[in-house]
Amino acid sequence: MSQTSVKLSKQKRGCHLITEEILKSIGKQLSQFRVGLANIFLQHTSASLCLNENWDSDVPLDMEDALNRLVPEDVSYRHDAEGPDDMPAHVKSALLGASLTIPITNGKLNMGTWQGVWLCEHRDHASSRTIIVTLQGMVDDSKQECKD
Repeated sequence: MSQTSVKLSKQKRGCHLITEEILKSIGKQLSQFRVGLANIFLQHTSASLCLNENWDSDVPLDMEDALNRLVPEDVSYRHDAEGPDDMPAHVKSALLGASLTIPITNGKLNMGTWQGVWLCEHRDHASSRTIIVTLQGMVDDSKQECKD
């Protein structure tokens, strides 16, 4: 078992592919697992994680547009202490979620060809975000024991 805290770079509002950023932080540990699960958990309530398209750059733009239609800012919310994007950000986070579980196979995240991990930033002026990546499973006996 291994656990790593990953501080993601600050992102503008929208959906951002972060697969490579995650792999850069966990690659050494991940390579030691023959089979297992990776849990990726976002420690924030105004952003979210999802698995989605990793190739066409129009998809994240369309996703942001769709989320804004589903959860508009021009509605009267009681919780608006941090501005008009505050409560809509919490709703979007609740809809998409704050964690993902991805299978590990032979030292790699076992995602589909066109799948990637997205950070969906729902705030106009967000700070950097932190995710916790927990790897668990069977370690390849020919490699070192997992430590972190």
